[in-house]
Amino acid sequence: MKPATFAVLNNTALRHNLNVVRQYAPGAKVMAVIKANGYGHGLIRVAKELRTSDAFAVARVDEGIRLRKAGITQRIVVLEGFVCHEELALIERFQMETVLHCDEQLDMLESIDTANYINCWLKLDTGMHRLGFDVTQVTRVINRINQCRSIAKPVPLMTHLANADDVNDSATDQQIKIFNNVTAHISEQRSIANSSGILEWKTSLSDWVRPGIMLFGVSPFSNKNGTEYGLKPALTLYSKLLAIKDLKVGDAVGYGGLWVCKRPMKLGVIATGYGDGYPRSAASNTPVLVNGCRAPLVGRVSMDMITVDLTHCQSARIGDQVVLWGEELPVEEIARCASTIPYTLMCGITQRVMIIEEEIDRN
Repeated sequence: MKPATFAVLNNTALRHNLNVVRQYAPGAKVMAVIKANGYGHGLIRVAKELRTSDAFAVARVDEGIRLRKAGITQRIVVLEGFVCHEELALIERFQMETVLHCDEQLDMLESIDTANYINCWLKLDTGMHRLGFDVTQVTRVINRINQCRSIAKPVPLMTHLANADDVNDSATDQQIKIFNNVTAHISEQRSIANSSGILEWKTSLSDWVRPGIMLFGVSPFSNKNGTEYGLKPALTLYSKLLAIKDLKVGDAVGYGGLWVCKRPMKLGVIATGYGDGYPRSAASNTPVLVNGCRAPLVGRVSMDMITVDLTHCQSARIGDQVVLWGEELPVEEIARCASTIPYTLMCGITQRVMIIEEEIDRN
């Protein structure tokens, strides 16, 4: 039996989106970013569907270990690198690759005695001011890397774009120029582009690209949906109509009674809430689809239920299927209604939501 709220993962869409990445970045190798439990879609299941990627990227060591234990053999890059000898030993043991972003990591690599070479990526801070060596330190850091016996050579280079989701922000062009200038004398492979870069900043394309959210059919830009780039939503979140009530003028709905009926109406109660990952910040008039009919949210989102106006959904019946976001109702639209971003909605899907895998090809 399906639970009240469940999700359908369209494996065909995942593979389609990976092909779209290759169309936007022809000739580049693809490092599929599947951190945070595959952006809420399931780390292992996503990795298996994206197995034609040239490498996978995760944020943390434990995510990479999960992939290895599940039989994933592709290159795995740990974007946050390591912070202690224990994590470094695990990276070596499970044959993962680490991002180098600070001198403390180099200290640890220089201190170990290993028969194995550890594959590394050198991260440069070109303006994000989060992880990465300052670009003025490139020569010094590369000299240390070249002298470190435990590091496999060559070491590819990467940086991360801070403002690429705003096509009008000149900071991205500046970051790309800085990266290219400080690495002009270095012949190693490079990686700059994330999803935003792949889609809108062609000068960020290089040897490797690192798509994340676009793999799941979602746009990284606040004013566009993934379908505008030829992407297909990979996950649709469903629930069901739990009850239908007739309300009169003056009836208050939900916790706090902040939403009050201004006319007689039919109210639908849907079996989902923030306990499933539906955003509590969703404003009134946020749409859901009841049998394909748009019904606006009314009242506060609670842990297990939301309420909607069924005025324009006269055929609605208890037990009917409801789409919360996905193929027919873009998650980007729901994010805008909830004053958040699609990343938080996808990553926020909770454990009690069953994810069902299907092959759906609608061309």
